Amino acid sequence: MQNRNLSVLDDDRIGRLLVKLTLPAFFGMFVMTLYNVVDTIFIGQYVGPLGIAGLSIVFPLQMFSMGIGMMMGMGGASLISRLIGANNIPRAEHALGNAFSGTVILSAIVMIVGLSNVDFWLRIMGASDTILPYARDYMRIILFGMFFMTFTMSMNTLIRSEGNARVPMIGMILGAGLNIVLDAIFIIPLDMGVRGAALATVIAQFIASIYFLSYHLTKKSFLKLLPKNLIIQWQIMRDILAIGISALSMVVAGSIASVFVNRLLVSYGGDIHIAAFGVLHRIMMFALMPGMVIGQGLQPILGFNYGARRYDRALKAIRIGITYASVISIVAFVALYFSPETFLRIFTTDTELVAVSVYAAKRVFLVMPLIGLMMVGQLIFQAIGKVIQAIVSSLSRSALFLLPTVLIFPRFWGIDGVWLAFPVTDVLTLVLVVGLLTPVLLDFSRKSKPSGLEPEKFNLPTPPVKLG
Repeated sequence: MQNRNLSVLDDDRIGRLLVKLTLPAFFGMFVMTLYNVVDTIFIGQYVGPLGIAGLSIVFPLQMFSMGIGMMMGMGGASLISRLIGANNIPRAEHALGNAFSGTVILSAIVMIVGLSNVDFWLRIMGASDTILPYARDYMRIILFGMFFMTFTMSMNTLIRSEGNARVPMIGMILGAGLNIVLDAIFIIPLDMGVRGAALATVIAQFIASIYFLSYHLTKKSFLKLLPKNLIIQWQIMRDILAIGISALSMVVAGSIASVFVNRLLVSYGGDIHIAAFGVLHRIMMFALMPGMVIGQGLQPILGFNYGARRYDRALKAIRIGITYASVISIVAFVALYFSPETFLRIFTTDTELVAVSVYAAKRVFLVMPLIGLMMVGQLIFQAIGKVIQAIVSSLSRSALFLLPTVLIFPRFWGIDGVWLAFPVTDVLTLVLVVGLLTPVLLDFSRKSKPSGLEPEKFNLPTPPVKLG
């Protein structure tokens, strides 16, 4: 059993610790993203563009489910890391239990509401008459497994908050590997189409959920999931939601924006453009991943050192995280912008769909080198408990910038306006994030201890954490 008076986060070697937390997080996030991407690949190859379009229509709902998991996971993780940094382990365990309970309750509500009228929700999300049968078959099964999707997302982040990135990585690899195998079985020999893809996803996430739950019910975890801590304590839940709501808001805004994008693509283009957006959205998930994963690896380090008032280490962690994310984003830009067809043909061999997707990719991925800095900057606010900044920066990309631009631009440039709304949105979001982040960095710099002073150790008394 791990020493309860020592956290792996109590490490002066920030760069090495960030790599230690980020690499497993990257592999975990990579395979987690494969859940939906693999479904799309199999559907594209064995069902066709309309099948991809059906998955694209349902994707905002899946994003919303993941958003609930991110809200409880990131909100709980931010609180837990700061409490560990302040050496308040009992309250950190209470936060873990409350995050677990909140995940269960909210995911059950989404499942019940969604199943109440499937066709109604699909029409709102932009399903045409030709796409509706595919979307309906996929959504019904996905809704029954909604809890497992939300739970894996939440526990993935909560476990990482105590400095353990290996278990989330294994859980995600386990689920994604099983998803690929089941997709191949259900879609190819059993010819179950989109229903097979949905069933494969639900079963895979169920197995991953069991694995994550077993970790906290054994003696392997640093924090324990105790029955008494499952009882909601409103002060703790308020602190979790105060930070986590920014993650949910970001995803909800993204889901709403996706709905509008789908509807506009039908108006200015057609079903083939929805299919193209579905493929590009999956690729975009990988493009956003470096910044998101490095931000998630940075979160426990930053939260711990912020809770322990080690502002010099916090600044160093931020500097290293932003550098790593920016370099990776530039590499991704070179690969996806100059050779998009290579990646698009993984999803489909349909000539028209590939041509439309290549054309769109040249516009959507135009400012990808900025993505790393933008994503890390947004996650910094969540890590240190800056509620207002976290909410504003999370909402800015989809709600503040993407929605207006995607509604206005097509009136002047047609289908090009839909695609160009994405790079313009990324530039505006980056400007806002940098503007919000600058005062925080200046404050950290001012509070940093002069070099040469011995930093306080984890097991010494520290000032209480100011939450929210």
